[in-house]
Amino acid sequence: MATKLNTKYLDRFISDYEYESISPFVRTAHDLLHSKTGLGNEFTGWVELPTEYDKDEFDRIKTVAKKIQDDTDIFIVIGIGGSYLGARAVIEFLKSQHYNALYKTTPDIYFAGNNICPENLNKLIKICAGRNVSINMISKSGATTEPAIAFRVFKKLLEDKYGKEEAKKRIYCTTDAEHGNLKNLADKEGYETFVIPNDVGGRYSVLTAVGLLPIAVAGIDIDNFMLGAKHAQDELLDPELNNNDCYKYAAIRNILYKKGKEIEILESYDPNFSMMSEWFKQLFGESEGKDGKGLFPASMIFSTDLHSMGQLIQDGRRNIFETVLLIDEPHCDFVIDTEPGDLDGLNFLSGKTISYVCKKAAIGTILAHTEGNVPNIIFNIPKVCEFELGYLIYFLQKACAISGYLLGVNPFNQPGVEKYKKNMFELLGKS
Repeated sequence: MATKLNTKYLDRFISDYEYESISPFVRTAHDLLHSKTGLGNEFTGWVELPTEYDKDEFDRIKTVAKKIQDDTDIFIVIGIGGSYLGARAVIEFLKSQHYNALYKTTPDIYFAGNNICPENLNKLIKICAGRNVSINMISKSGATTEPAIAFRVFKKLLEDKYGKEEAKKRIYCTTDAEHGNLKNLADKEGYETFVIPNDVGGRYSVLTAVGLLPIAVAGIDIDNFMLGAKHAQDELLDPELNNNDCYKYAAIRNILYKKGKEIEILESYDPNFSMMSEWFKQLFGESEGKDGKGLFPASMIFSTDLHSMGQLIQDGRRNIFETVLLIDEPHCDFVIDTEPGDLDGLNFLSGKTISYVCKKAAIGTILAHTEGNVPNIIFNIPKVCEFELGYLIYFLQKACAISGYLLGVNPFNQPGVEKYKKNMFELLGKS
C-alpha cells in the first residue's frame, strides 16, 4: 500500500485531451531529471538517495540516536528552512504535536535557530535549566545568521554547564563534508559530524542526516522510513503520465495554473500534519517561485479552518484549487456515546466513530467546493506510519521537480533568498 492519487473530482475541470497535450512535456521533464541534464542538475542527488545513501553513516546515526536517548533530557535541533522543517514535520505527524508531553522514554525535542526572536530563545534556555541537554547544529556553511546565533548561545550553555571536554560530547554537527565555518569548527573542537551531501539541497534533505538524526532520536524507525522512500523511488519511474501518480499530480498542477488557478491549498483533517504543510510550502514555494512564475502554496487544517476560511474558498475568487490528504486508517479512534436526553442533539451519531464523522465531513466539503468551481485533488494515504510517510515525502519531492521543469524554472536553486540576506548584512554593518 502507498499514497494514491484520486482525480475523480477533476473531471469537470480537466479534459482528457489536456492530459494528452502535456504528456510529451512530462516525458521530457522525466528525461531531464533522470539523465541529470536539466536545470540545477548538480542538486539532484536526492533522486537516488533511498538506495544510494551512506550505509555506514546511517548505522552511525542510529548509534548516536541511542546515545542521545540515554544521556539527554532535551535535544535542541538548530537549523532553519530545510534544515529543520522536515525533521519536525515527520516527528509531529508520526508521533504528535504534543510529542514532548507524551513521549517520556525519548528526549524532549525543541527546534531553535529558525527565527530571530529573543523571547523564544530565552524561554527555551529556561526550559533547559537543570536538565541534561544535547544539541544538533544543522547548516551547510555554518554562517546562516539565525542558526549561527542560536548555536553560539547553546554551545556556551553546554560549555558553562559541563565544561568544554564534556560539552563537545553533546554537540553534533550536520554540515558539509569538507568545507565551511561549521565544518572547520567541528574539526577543531572534535564534535561528531554528519554530512549534508553536496548534491542535495536543503528542502530535499529530510532523507539525509539532516532529518534522520532528529527523527531517530524521537524513536522513529528510520529503516522503515527509508524503505517507504525506496518503494516510491522504484514505483515512480514510468515516464508515462497515466502510469505515474506523481507525474500526473505535477501535470495537474500545471494545467490548473495555466487556467488561472494560482493558489494551491494543501489540506489535511489531522492537526498533526500542520508542520508537514509547512515543509510542503517551502518545498514548492522555494522550488517554483522564480522568474515571475509559480503557484502560491498555502495550507489549512480542516475542519478547523472551514470555520474561518471556508467561506472564502466556497464563494471567493476562483483562483484556487485544493489538494486534500485523506488518511484511510487513523492512528486511533473514539466511539461517540449516547447522551441521556439528547440535549446536544447528537444522539444520531451514537455508536459511530469520530473518524467516520471526519470522513463524511471531508467528502461533504469536497463536494461543496467542487460544486463551487474549486478543483479538488485527493491523496489517499493508507495509514500514518514510517513507511507511508517516507513514500509520501519522496513522492512530493519528485512531483515538485517535475512540476518545476514543466513550469520552465530551475527547481533546485533559490536566488531570491540571498537578496534579503544581503540587505540585512548591509544594515547590520557587515563588511
